[in-house]
Amino acid sequence: MKEAKILIVDDNKSILSALDLLLNGSCKKVKCLSSPNALLSELKEDNYDVVLLDMNFKAGINTGNEGIYWLNQILEYNSGMSVVMITAYGDVELAVKAVRSGAVDFVLKPWENEKMLTTIEMAWKLSRSRKEVKNLRLKESELIAEINRNKNHIIGTSSAWEKVMDMVRKVAVTNANILITGENGTGKELVAREIHRLSNRSQNVMVTVDMGSIAENLFESELFGHKKGAFTDAGTDRMGKIEAANEGTLFLDEIGNLSMPMQAKLLSVLENRALTRLGENLPVDIDLRLVCATNCNLAKMIGEGRFREDLLYRINTIQIELPPLRDRIADIPELVEFFVNLYVEKYNKKGLSISSDAIAKLQAYRWPGNVRELQHAIEKAVILSDTHLIGTRDFVFKMDEFSAVDAYGGTLEDMEKQVILGAIEKQMGNLSAVSAQLGVTRQTLYNKIKKYGL
Repeated sequence: MKEAKILIVDDNKSILSALDLLLNGSCKKVKCLSSPNALLSELKEDNYDVVLLDMNFKAGINTGNEGIYWLNQILEYNSGMSVVMITAYGDVELAVKAVRSGAVDFVLKPWENEKMLTTIEMAWKLSRSRKEVKNLRLKESELIAEINRNKNHIIGTSSAWEKVMDMVRKVAVTNANILITGENGTGKELVAREIHRLSNRSQNVMVTVDMGSIAENLFESELFGHKKGAFTDAGTDRMGKIEAANEGTLFLDEIGNLSMPMQAKLLSVLENRALTRLGENLPVDIDLRLVCATNCNLAKMIGEGRFREDLLYRINTIQIELPPLRDRIADIPELVEFFVNLYVEKYNKKGLSISSDAIAKLQAYRWPGNVRELQHAIEKAVILSDTHLIGTRDFVFKMDEFSAVDAYGGTLEDMEKQVILGAIEKQMGNLSAVSAQLGVTRQTLYNKIKKYGL
Protein backbone atom coordinates (compact mmCIF):
# COMPACT_ATOMS: atom_id res chain seq x y z
CA MET A 1 0.00 0.00 0.00
CA LYS A 2 2.97 2.31 -0.39
CA GLU A 3 1.04 4.37 -2.97
CA ALA A 4 -2.26 4.44 -1.05
CA LYS A 5 -3.89 7.70 0.11
CA ILE A 6 -6.18 7.23 3.11
CA LEU A 7 -8.69 9.70 4.56
CA ILE A 8 -9.94 8.98 8.12
CA VAL A 9 -13.06 10.69 9.50
CA ASP A 10 -13.85 10.14 13.21
CA ASP A 11 -14.80 12.47 16.07
CA ASN A 12 -12.69 10.49 18.56
CA LYS A 13 -9.18 11.93 18.57
CA SER A 14 -7.67 8.82 20.17
CA ILE A 15 -9.09 6.74 17.30
CA LEU A 16 -7.55 9.14 14.79
CA SER A 17 -4.18 8.98 16.56
CA ALA A 18 -4.24 5.18 16.67
CA LEU A 19 -5.08 4.84 12.97
CA ASP A 20 -2.57 7.52 12.00
CA LEU A 21 0.13 5.66 13.91
CA LEU A 22 -0.89 2.32 12.38
CA LEU A 23 -1.02 3.50 8.77
CA ASN A 24 1.63 6.20 8.46
CA GLY A 25 4.50 3.85 7.72
CA SER A 26 2.47 1.78 5.28
CA CYS A 27 0.76 4.40 3.10
CA LYS A 28 1.76 7.36 0.94
CA LYS A 29 -0.61 9.73 2.73
CA VAL A 30 -2.84 9.55 5.79
CA LYS A 31 -5.17 12.48 6.52
CA CYS A 32 -7.34 12.67 9.66
CA LEU A 33 -10.55 14.70 10.09
CA SER A 34 -12.40 15.02 13.38
CA SER A 35 -15.57 16.26 11.66
CA PRO A 36 -17.27 15.14 8.42
CA ASN A 37 -18.14 18.72 7.48
CA ALA A 38 -14.82 19.18 5.66
CA LEU A 39 -14.96 15.70 4.10
CA LEU A 40 -16.09 16.62 0.57
CA SER A 41 -13.77 19.61 0.26
CA GLU A 42 -10.87 17.35 1.28
CA LEU A 43 -11.81 14.79 -1.36
CA LYS A 44 -11.72 17.56 -3.95
CA GLU A 45 -8.23 18.56 -2.80
CA ASP A 46 -6.59 15.17 -3.34
CA ASN A 47 -7.19 11.88 -5.09
CA TYR A 48 -7.83 9.58 -2.11
CA ASP A 49 -8.10 5.82 -2.50
CA VAL A 50 -9.90 4.82 0.71
CA VAL A 51 -12.10 6.63 3.25
CA LEU A 52 -12.37 5.24 6.78
CA LEU A 53 -15.67 6.67 8.02
CA ASP A 54 -17.17 6.58 11.50
CA MET A 55 -20.91 5.90 11.64
CA ASN A 56 -21.78 8.16 14.60
CA PHE A 57 -20.62 11.70 15.30
CA LYS A 58 -23.08 13.11 17.82
CA ALA A 59 -22.91 12.07 21.45
CA GLY A 60 -25.67 9.72 22.55
CA ILE A 61 -26.83 8.90 19.01
CA ASN A 62 -25.91 5.42 17.81
CA THR A 63 -28.28 4.86 14.88
CA GLY A 64 -25.56 5.10 12.25
CA ASN A 65 -27.68 7.47 10.15
CA GLU A 66 -24.97 10.14 10.11
CA GLY A 67 -22.46 7.68 8.71
CA ILE A 68 -24.93 6.48 6.07
CA TYR A 69 -25.63 10.11 5.11
CA TRP A 70 -21.95 10.92 4.61
CA LEU A 71 -21.37 7.62 2.84
CA ASN A 72 -24.03 8.62 0.30
CA GLN A 73 -22.43 12.05 -0.08
CA ILE A 74 -19.04 10.47 -0.81
CA LEU A 75 -20.44 8.03 -3.37
CA GLU A 76 -22.45 10.76 -5.05
CA TYR A 77 -19.23 12.71 -5.50
CA ASN A 78 -17.18 9.64 -6.52
CA SER A 79 -19.08 6.39 -7.09
CA GLY A 80 -15.83 4.43 -7.32
CA MET A 81 -14.50 5.43 -3.89
CA SER A 82 -13.81 2.59 -1.45
CA VAL A 83 -15.40 3.45 1.89
CA VAL A 84 -14.86 1.34 5.03
CA MET A 85 -17.28 2.04 7.91
CA ILE A 86 -16.11 1.90 11.53
CA THR A 87 -18.33 1.76 14.64
CA ALA A 88 -18.18 0.71 18.24
CA TYR A 89 -21.56 -0.96 18.07
CA GLY A 90 -21.68 -4.43 16.59
CA ASP A 91 -25.11 -4.20 15.07
CA VAL A 92 -25.46 -6.67 12.18
CA GLU A 93 -28.40 -4.80 10.63
CA LEU A 94 -26.36 -1.61 10.71
CA ALA A 95 -23.49 -3.37 8.96
CA VAL A 96 -25.80 -4.77 6.28
CA LYS A 97 -27.36 -1.33 5.76
CA ALA A 98 -23.93 0.26 5.27
CA VAL A 99 -22.77 -2.36 2.77
CA ARG A 100 -26.07 -2.15 0.88
CA SER A 101 -25.58 1.60 0.69
CA GLY A 102 -22.23 1.13 -1.02
CA ALA A 103 -19.58 0.60 1.67
CA VAL A 104 -16.96 -2.02 0.79
CA ASP A 105 -16.55 -3.31 4.36
CA PHE A 106 -17.38 -2.79 8.02
CA VAL A 107 -14.97 -2.77 10.99
CA LEU A 108 -15.81 -2.84 14.71
CA LYS A 109 -14.05 -0.88 17.45
CA PRO A 110 -11.82 -1.99 19.02
CA TRP A 111 -10.09 -3.62 16.06
CA GLU A 112 -7.18 -5.96 15.62
CA ASN A 113 -4.38 -4.13 13.82
CA GLU A 114 -3.66 -6.99 11.44
CA LYS A 115 -7.30 -7.25 10.46
CA MET A 116 -7.59 -3.49 10.01
CA LEU A 117 -4.55 -3.43 7.70
CA THR A 118 -5.92 -6.35 5.69
CA THR A 119 -9.30 -4.64 5.31
CA ILE A 120 -7.74 -1.35 4.21
CA GLU A 121 -5.42 -3.11 1.75
CA MET A 122 -8.39 -4.92 0.23
CA ALA A 123 -10.29 -1.63 -0.08
CA TRP A 124 -7.25 0.05 -1.65
CA LYS A 125 -6.85 -2.74 -4.24
CA LEU A 126 -10.55 -2.48 -5.08
CA SER A 127 -10.26 1.29 -5.46
CA ARG A 128 -7.23 0.92 -7.71
CA SER A 129 -9.03 -1.67 -9.84
CA ARG A 130 -12.06 0.59 -10.18
CA LYS A 131 -9.85 3.48 -11.28
CA GLU A 132 -8.12 1.27 -13.86
CA VAL A 133 -11.45 0.06 -15.21
CA LYS A 134 -12.74 3.65 -15.38
CA ASN A 135 -9.61 4.80 -17.19
CA LEU A 136 -9.81 1.89 -19.61
CA ARG A 137 -13.45 2.70 -20.34
CA LEU A 138 -12.62 6.35 -20.90
CA LYS A 139 -9.73 5.38 -23.15
CA GLU A 140 -11.92 2.94 -25.05
CA SER A 141 -14.65 5.54 -25.54
CA GLU A 142 -12.08 8.06 -26.76
CA LEU A 143 -10.59 5.51 -29.16
CA ILE A 144 -14.02 4.59 -30.48
CA ALA A 145 -14.92 8.25 -30.90
CA GLU A 146 -11.63 8.86 -32.71
CA ILE A 147 -12.22 5.86 -34.98
CA ASN A 148 -15.72 7.08 -35.83
CA ARG A 149 -14.76 10.75 -36.14
CA ASN A 150 -14.27 11.97 -39.71
CA LYS A 151 -13.17 8.57 -40.93
CA ASN A 152 -16.17 7.84 -43.11
CA HIS A 153 -15.88 9.80 -46.33
CA ILE A 154 -19.13 8.71 -47.93
CA ILE A 155 -19.18 10.80 -51.08
CA GLY A 156 -21.78 10.73 -53.81
CA THR A 157 -25.17 12.15 -54.84
CA SER A 158 -25.84 10.15 -58.00
CA SER A 159 -29.06 8.18 -58.10
CA ALA A 160 -27.13 4.87 -58.09
CA TRP A 161 -25.27 5.84 -54.92
CA GLU A 162 -28.33 7.34 -53.24
CA LYS A 163 -30.11 4.00 -53.60
CA VAL A 164 -27.24 2.37 -51.71
CA MET A 165 -27.25 4.96 -48.95
CA ASP A 166 -31.03 4.75 -48.60
CA MET A 167 -30.67 1.02 -48.00
CA VAL A 168 -27.82 1.63 -45.53
CA ARG A 169 -29.93 4.03 -43.49
CA LYS A 170 -32.83 1.56 -43.38
CA VAL A 171 -30.84 -1.48 -42.26
CA ALA A 172 -28.29 0.22 -39.98
CA VAL A 173 -30.74 0.67 -37.10
CA THR A 174 -31.58 -3.06 -37.08
CA ASN A 175 -29.42 -5.96 -35.91
CA ALA A 176 -29.77 -7.77 -39.26
CA ASN A 177 -26.65 -9.40 -40.69
CA ILE A 178 -25.50 -7.59 -43.83
CA LEU A 179 -23.64 -8.86 -46.90
CA ILE A 180 -21.99 -6.12 -48.96
CA THR A 181 -21.07 -7.12 -52.51
CA GLY A 182 -19.40 -5.32 -55.37
CA GLU A 183 -16.22 -5.05 -57.38
CA ASN A 184 -12.85 -4.33 -55.76
CA GLY A 185 -12.40 -0.68 -54.89
CA THR A 186 -16.09 0.24 -54.66
CA GLY A 187 -15.93 1.13 -50.95
CA LYS A 188 -17.29 -1.93 -49.17
CA GLU A 189 -15.41 -1.24 -45.91
CA LEU A 190 -16.52 2.41 -45.92
CA VAL A 191 -20.13 1.31 -46.21
CA ALA A 192 -19.63 -1.23 -43.42
CA ARG A 193 -18.28 1.53 -41.17
CA GLU A 194 -21.23 3.76 -42.06
CA ILE A 195 -23.63 0.96 -41.09
CA HIS A 196 -21.83 0.66 -37.74
CA ARG A 197 -21.80 4.45 -37.22
CA LEU A 198 -25.55 4.68 -37.76
CA SER A 199 -26.35 1.60 -35.66
CA ASN A 200 -27.32 1.28 -32.00
CA ARG A 201 -23.86 -0.25 -31.42
CA SER A 202 -21.90 2.81 -32.53
CA GLN A 203 -20.63 3.47 -28.99
CA ASN A 204 -18.85 0.11 -29.11
CA VAL A 205 -16.01 -0.99 -31.33
CA MET A 206 -16.14 -2.29 -34.89
CA VAL A 207 -13.57 -5.05 -35.43
CA THR A 208 -12.38 -5.66 -39.00
CA VAL A 209 -10.98 -9.02 -40.11
CA ASP A 210 -9.55 -9.68 -43.58
CA MET A 211 -10.56 -13.31 -43.98
CA GLY A 212 -8.35 -13.75 -47.02
CA SER A 213 -5.20 -12.92 -45.09
CA ILE A 214 -5.61 -15.44 -42.23
CA ALA A 215 -3.63 -18.66 -42.61
CA GLU A 216 -5.80 -21.70 -42.03
CA ASN A 217 -3.64 -23.00 -39.18
CA LEU A 218 -4.09 -19.67 -37.35
CA PHE A 219 -7.80 -19.27 -38.06
CA GLU A 220 -9.13 -20.47 -34.69
CA SER A 221 -6.51 -18.59 -32.69
CA GLU A 222 -7.11 -15.32 -34.56
CA LEU A 223 -10.90 -15.45 -34.46
CA PHE A 224 -11.66 -17.41 -31.28
CA GLY A 225 -8.62 -16.62 -29.12
CA HIS A 226 -6.57 -19.03 -27.03
CA LYS A 227 -5.39 -19.82 -23.53
CA LYS A 228 -1.72 -19.72 -22.61
CA GLY A 229 -0.12 -23.05 -23.49
CA ALA A 230 -2.90 -24.10 -25.89
CA PHE A 231 -0.22 -24.68 -28.56
CA THR A 232 3.54 -24.23 -28.97
CA ASP A 233 3.64 -20.47 -29.56
CA ALA A 234 0.77 -19.57 -27.19
CA GLY A 235 2.87 -17.71 -24.62
CA THR A 236 0.01 -15.64 -23.21
CA ASP A 237 -3.79 -15.65 -23.09
CA ARG A 238 -5.29 -13.96 -26.14
CA MET A 239 -8.77 -12.69 -26.92
CA GLY A 240 -9.95 -13.49 -30.43
CA LYS A 241 -11.32 -10.98 -32.93
CA ILE A 242 -14.89 -12.27 -32.54
CA GLU A 243 -14.89 -11.82 -28.76
CA ALA A 244 -13.25 -8.40 -29.13
CA ALA A 245 -16.27 -7.32 -31.18
CA ASN A 246 -18.72 -8.34 -28.45
CA GLU A 247 -21.58 -5.81 -28.17
CA GLY A 248 -20.21 -4.08 -31.27
CA THR A 249 -19.88 -4.90 -34.97
CA LEU A 250 -17.76 -7.64 -36.56
CA PHE A 251 -16.79 -6.91 -40.17
CA LEU A 252 -15.54 -9.95 -42.09
CA ASP A 253 -13.97 -8.75 -45.33
CA GLU A 254 -13.37 -11.10 -48.27
CA ILE A 255 -15.66 -13.76 -46.77
CA GLY A 256 -15.57 -15.65 -50.09
CA ASN A 257 -11.92 -16.58 -49.53
CA LEU A 258 -12.68 -18.90 -46.58
CA SER A 259 -11.99 -22.60 -47.02
CA MET A 260 -14.80 -25.05 -46.38
CA PRO A 261 -13.40 -26.22 -42.96
CA MET A 262 -13.06 -22.59 -41.82
CA GLN A 263 -16.60 -21.88 -43.01
CA ALA A 264 -17.93 -24.73 -40.85
CA LYS A 265 -16.17 -23.40 -37.74
CA LEU A 266 -17.43 -19.88 -38.33
CA LEU A 267 -20.98 -21.11 -38.94
CA SER A 268 -20.98 -22.98 -35.61
CA VAL A 269 -20.06 -19.80 -33.72
CA LEU A 270 -22.68 -17.73 -35.53
CA GLU A 271 -25.44 -20.28 -34.93
CA ASN A 272 -24.64 -20.82 -31.22
CA ARG A 273 -23.79 -17.17 -30.49
CA ALA A 274 -20.94 -18.54 -28.38
CA LEU A 275 -17.31 -19.48 -28.85
CA THR A 276 -14.70 -21.49 -27.00
CA ARG A 277 -11.10 -20.29 -26.87
CA LEU A 278 -8.43 -22.80 -27.82
CA GLY A 279 -7.27 -24.63 -24.70
CA GLU A 280 -10.46 -23.89 -22.74
CA ASN A 281 -13.67 -25.85 -22.24
CA LEU A 282 -16.18 -23.20 -21.16
CA PRO A 283 -17.95 -21.31 -23.98
CA VAL A 284 -18.15 -17.51 -24.00
CA ASP A 285 -21.45 -15.93 -25.05
CA ILE A 286 -21.19 -13.27 -27.74
CA ASP A 287 -23.57 -10.53 -28.85
CA LEU A 288 -22.52 -8.81 -32.05
CA ARG A 289 -23.72 -7.40 -35.35
CA LEU A 290 -22.21 -9.20 -38.35
CA VAL A 291 -21.33 -7.41 -41.58
CA CYS A 292 -19.56 -9.32 -44.37
CA ALA A 293 -18.17 -8.25 -47.73
CA THR A 294 -17.02 -9.99 -50.89
CA ASN A 295 -16.41 -9.43 -54.59
CA CYS A 296 -17.10 -13.12 -55.27
CA ASN A 297 -20.27 -14.62 -56.69
CA LEU A 298 -21.22 -16.69 -53.65
CA ALA A 299 -24.25 -18.25 -55.35
CA LYS A 300 -21.99 -19.56 -58.09
CA MET A 301 -19.49 -20.81 -55.51
CA ILE A 302 -22.29 -22.74 -53.77
CA GLY A 303 -23.10 -24.47 -57.07
CA GLU A 304 -19.43 -25.37 -57.42
CA GLY A 305 -19.26 -26.74 -53.85
CA ARG A 306 -16.87 -23.99 -52.64
CA PHE A 307 -19.21 -22.14 -50.28
CA ARG A 308 -21.74 -23.38 -47.74
CA GLU A 309 -25.34 -22.49 -48.53
CA ASP A 310 -26.28 -22.46 -44.83
CA LEU A 311 -23.47 -19.98 -44.11
CA LEU A 312 -24.72 -17.70 -46.90
CA TYR A 313 -28.20 -17.70 -45.35
CA ARG A 314 -26.66 -16.83 -41.97
CA ILE A 315 -24.65 -13.84 -43.23
CA ASN A 316 -27.06 -12.60 -45.88
CA THR A 317 -30.19 -11.33 -44.17
CA ILE A 318 -29.80 -8.17 -46.26
CA GLN A 319 -27.55 -7.79 -49.31
CA ILE A 320 -26.26 -4.43 -50.46
CA GLU A 321 -24.73 -4.34 -53.95
CA LEU A 322 -22.33 -1.42 -54.50
CA PRO A 323 -22.29 0.02 -58.03
CA PRO A 324 -18.99 0.33 -59.90
CA LEU A 325 -17.62 3.83 -60.45
CA ARG A 326 -18.48 3.66 -64.17
CA ASP A 327 -22.13 3.65 -63.10
CA ARG A 328 -21.57 6.70 -60.86
CA ILE A 329 -20.12 9.17 -63.38
CA ALA A 330 -21.95 12.09 -61.76
CA ASP A 331 -20.06 11.44 -58.50
CA ILE A 332 -16.59 11.71 -60.06
CA PRO A 333 -16.20 15.53 -59.81
CA GLU A 334 -17.00 15.43 -56.07
CA LEU A 335 -14.68 12.47 -55.50
CA VAL A 336 -11.92 14.21 -57.46
CA GLU A 337 -12.29 17.39 -55.42
CA PHE A 338 -12.10 15.42 -52.19
CA PHE A 339 -8.98 13.49 -53.19
CA VAL A 340 -7.24 16.56 -54.61
CA ASN A 341 -7.79 18.46 -51.37
CA LEU A 342 -6.65 15.43 -49.35
CA TYR A 343 -3.34 15.04 -51.19
CA VAL A 344 -2.71 18.75 -51.62
CA GLU A 345 -2.64 18.97 -47.82
CA LYS A 346 -0.72 15.72 -47.36
CA TYR A 347 2.06 16.67 -49.80
CA ASN A 348 2.00 20.41 -49.05
CA LYS A 349 1.05 21.47 -52.58
CA LYS A 350 -0.88 24.58 -51.63
CA GLY A 351 -2.61 26.37 -54.49
CA LEU A 352 -2.82 23.23 -56.64
CA SER A 353 -6.15 22.60 -58.39
CA ILE A 354 -7.50 20.48 -61.25
CA SER A 355 -8.88 21.67 -64.57
CA SER A 356 -12.42 21.02 -65.78
CA ASP A 357 -10.98 19.30 -68.88
CA ALA A 358 -9.11 16.87 -66.64
CA ILE A 359 -12.28 16.09 -64.69
CA ALA A 360 -14.12 15.46 -67.95
CA LYS A 361 -11.37 13.06 -68.99
CA LEU A 362 -11.69 11.24 -65.68
CA GLN A 363 -15.45 10.98 -66.20
CA ALA A 364 -14.93 9.40 -69.61
CA TYR A 365 -12.63 6.65 -68.29
CA ARG A 366 -14.21 3.31 -67.30
CA TRP A 367 -12.28 2.83 -64.00
CA PRO A 368 -11.87 -0.95 -63.71
CA GLY A 369 -10.33 -0.37 -60.26
CA ASN A 370 -13.22 1.87 -59.24
CA VAL A 371 -12.82 4.54 -56.52
CA ARG A 372 -9.57 3.05 -55.27
CA GLU A 373 -8.01 3.43 -58.75
CA LEU A 374 -9.30 7.01 -58.99
CA GLN A 375 -7.78 7.81 -55.60
CA HIS A 376 -4.38 6.46 -56.65
CA ALA A 377 -4.53 8.33 -59.95
CA ILE A 378 -5.23 11.63 -58.16
CA GLU A 379 -2.47 11.01 -55.60
CA LYS A 380 0.05 10.32 -58.37
CA ALA A 381 -1.02 13.44 -60.30
CA VAL A 382 -0.67 15.64 -57.21
CA ILE A 383 2.79 14.27 -56.40
CA LEU A 384 4.14 14.67 -59.95
CA SER A 385 2.51 18.01 -60.76
CA ASP A 386 5.01 20.79 -61.59
CA THR A 387 2.41 23.53 -62.01
CA HIS A 388 -0.55 24.87 -60.06
CA LEU A 389 -3.05 23.15 -62.33
CA ILE A 390 -3.55 19.42 -62.91
CA GLY A 391 -4.50 18.93 -66.56
CA THR A 392 -5.49 16.13 -68.92
CA ARG A 393 -1.85 15.29 -69.63
CA ASP A 394 -1.37 14.33 -65.99
CA PHE A 395 -3.60 11.28 -66.51
CA VAL A 396 -2.47 8.55 -68.88
CA PHE A 397 -4.59 5.41 -69.21
CA LYS A 398 -3.82 2.13 -70.94
CA MET A 399 -5.44 1.30 -74.27
CA ASP A 400 -8.03 -1.27 -73.25
CA GLU A 401 -11.76 -1.91 -73.28
CA PHE A 402 -12.29 0.32 -70.26
CA SER A 403 -10.77 3.52 -71.66
CA ALA A 404 -13.23 5.66 -73.57
CA VAL A 405 -10.67 8.47 -73.76
CA ASP A 406 -7.91 6.61 -75.56
CA ALA A 407 -10.32 4.50 -77.60
CA TYR A 408 -12.11 7.44 -79.14
CA GLY A 409 -9.84 10.46 -78.67
CA GLY A 410 -11.14 13.66 -80.17
CA THR A 411 -12.82 16.54 -78.37
CA LEU A 412 -14.61 16.52 -75.04
CA GLU A 413 -17.92 16.54 -76.91
CA ASP A 414 -16.79 13.44 -78.84
CA MET A 415 -15.99 11.70 -75.57
CA GLU A 416 -19.34 12.68 -74.04
CA LYS A 417 -21.15 11.38 -77.10
CA GLN A 418 -19.34 8.05 -76.90
CA VAL A 419 -20.09 7.72 -73.17
CA ILE A 420 -23.80 8.26 -73.79
CA LEU A 421 -23.76 5.80 -76.70
CA GLY A 422 -22.03 3.21 -74.54
CA ALA A 423 -24.60 3.65 -71.76
CA ILE A 424 -27.52 3.35 -74.20
CA GLU A 425 -26.03 0.15 -75.59
CA LYS A 426 -25.39 -1.28 -72.14
CA GLN A 427 -28.92 -0.49 -70.93
CA MET A 428 -30.44 -1.80 -74.20
CA GLY A 429 -32.15 1.51 -74.96
CA ASN A 430 -33.76 1.94 -71.53
CA LEU A 431 -33.34 5.70 -71.15
CA SER A 432 -34.43 5.72 -67.49
CA ALA A 433 -31.62 3.25 -66.74
CA VAL A 434 -29.20 5.30 -68.87
CA SER A 435 -29.97 8.52 -66.97
CA ALA A 436 -29.55 6.64 -63.67
CA GLN A 437 -26.17 5.23 -64.78
CA LEU A 438 -24.88 8.60 -65.97
CA GLY A 439 -26.26 10.44 -62.92
CA VAL A 440 -28.25 12.98 -64.95
CA THR A 441 -31.96 13.74 -65.24
CA ARG A 442 -34.00 12.28 -68.09
CA GLN A 443 -34.51 15.80 -69.51
CA THR A 444 -30.73 16.41 -69.57
CA LEU A 445 -30.26 13.05 -71.30
CA TYR A 446 -32.91 13.91 -73.91
CA ASN A 447 -31.19 17.25 -74.58
CA LYS A 448 -27.84 15.49 -75.06
CA ILE A 449 -29.35 12.89 -77.39
CA LYS A 450 -30.93 15.65 -79.44
CA LYS A 451 -27.71 17.65 -79.45
CA TYR A 452 -25.62 14.78 -80.77
CA GLY A 453 -28.32 13.36 -83.03
CA LEU A 454 -28.26 9.96 -81.36
